[in-house]
Amino acid sequence: MFTIATDVQTEIVINKSRFICFLKRIDGEPDARAFIEQHRKDHWNANHNCTAFVTADGLISRSSDDGEPSGTAGAPMLEMLNGHHMTDTLAIVTRYFGGVKLGAGGLVRAYGRAVSSALDTATVHEIRYWSQLHVTVNHDLAGSLEGRLRSHDDIDLQDVTYSNVVTFHLAAADEKTARELINSYTAGAATVVDGDEVRIEIPSRD
Repeated sequence: MFTIATDVQTEIVINKSRFICFLKRIDGEPDARAFIEQHRKDHWNANHNCTAFVTADGLISRSSDDGEPSGTAGAPMLEMLNGHHMTDTLAIVTRYFGGVKLGAGGLVRAYGRAVSSALDTATVHEIRYWSQLHVTVNHDLAGSLEGRLRSHDDIDLQDVTYSNVVTFHLAAADEKTARELINSYTAGAATVVDGDEVRIEIPSRD
């Protein structure tokens, strides 16, 4: 699954109608609905504010045609989000009618293209779930260990806690490999405790 790193706004014009696409990162369905409500108030003079969103790692998806013919707006928008394997992402396409009717097929293509164009400009992160580890060492090992941990793309150093010892809170793509590396780097002097599985976002290379 993927999500957008930051919100995006793009615009296309088709047969004099303006299709403005807003992509917003959301934290669950209530967040999406609250933003949709506010957006419709802010853009009350638009002919349509059509919506689609996906959240909960793709398990929850909703769409609305907002007055366009049934199936011509929300459905192609949602199809575009699903086709790009997006989650935690809301798309709103605000249409200002230009006086030329597009027909059902034209509307489907227009709303799908509006979302596709916005996704093409978005910074996208891939979502993965890694194993969390809490690694405790004495201060004399902390500096070298931190540098080595940060050198690995498959280890995400999330936080460091300092007291009479130093504890590194990290997530690893492969728990066994991470444990072996830590044991090697510290000559077995580190204490490693399992944590919960954590969500990691990795910038897409596409």
